[in-house]
Amino acid sequence: MSLTSREIVSRAIEFRRPPRLPFWQHENPSVPDDVCDVWEMDRAQAGWFFDHPVMDDWGCGWERTEQDNMGQVTGHPLADWSTLNTFRPPDPRNPFYFERIEGELAEAGDRYVVVTSHFTLFERLHMLHGFAATLEDFYLEPEAIEHVLDQVLEFKLLQFNELHHRFGDRVHGIFMTDDWGTQQNTFVSPDIFDRFFAARYKKLFGAVHAHGWHVILHSCGRVNAFVPRFIDAGVDVLNMQQPRAYDLVDFGEAFKGKVAFLTTADIQSTLPHGDEAEIREEVNLLIKHWSTANGGFVVFNYGDAAALAVGPEASRVMFDEFGKLMDYWSG
Repeated sequence: MSLTSREIVSRAIEFRRPPRLPFWQHENPSVPDDVCDVWEMDRAQAGWFFDHPVMDDWGCGWERTEQDNMGQVTGHPLADWSTLNTFRPPDPRNPFYFERIEGELAEAGDRYVVVTSHFTLFERLHMLHGFAATLEDFYLEPEAIEHVLDQVLEFKLLQFNELHHRFGDRVHGIFMTDDWGTQQNTFVSPDIFDRFFAARYKKLFGAVHAHGWHVILHSCGRVNAFVPRFIDAGVDVLNMQQPRAYDLVDFGEAFKGKVAFLTTADIQSTLPHGDEAEIREEVNLLIKHWSTANGGFVVFNYGDAAALAVGPEASRVMFDEFGKLMDYWSG
């Protein structure tokens, strides 16, 4: 009996010998479309966070940059700690966040369903307080930082509880985001991560697992030093979009089999360069060095070519090469 897309993705994440590579993409008919990704829980009552200018439900003001992308927060409601005592997060059980999910699930078919929950701990923290101020106040105002992180964590836990109450095992994974690095290293030291974030990630990821879902974490930048910490906290899948930034081969050999990867050819170098031979070579290196015979790899499509300045031909070449390797594990 053939396996469903949901079963193939789950087997890849759990290293249970899927029959082929699974794909998270919705634009190329030459390869499977195995994942239904639902963004509706991230919708703000004032509009999507990438509609600009807009204020999201946390009071963060968004503006678009000169690039065609999701923009950035320029208004920080906790820029001044004097507002901390009166600040209140949005209601995590607000029916608004869940009212359009049912329609998406109805279209999921036999695919693996992921619900996104952007801006997890670090990102929401610096959106509220400001990026530079946050880095300073890990040292200058640690109690205020802890207070805000606890508020953000509690919001996530209660929102996931409500999501499970409403949809249960019709959801299979939660996609979270925390960008942690520059192109050279992480924004903060491992000591800061361990003090402020390690236990909170463990609590959050444990709650996701208790609901029966996989933990999928996106983190851009050269975050190599934090990968063992993500794994220790309980992450199941790392969405890594810049393979060249990590030392592609050595990074894969260090962590394959310890965590599953949801990845693409490099979105900042390889794909924008558009060189067909380079794209095909990188795809082969990813499968060889980032996956195992038991799985541990899901092909990912960034999905916003305009933001990357990537032409359609680059994505076609990437998917064509991944398609050729679809039976790599069984072969």
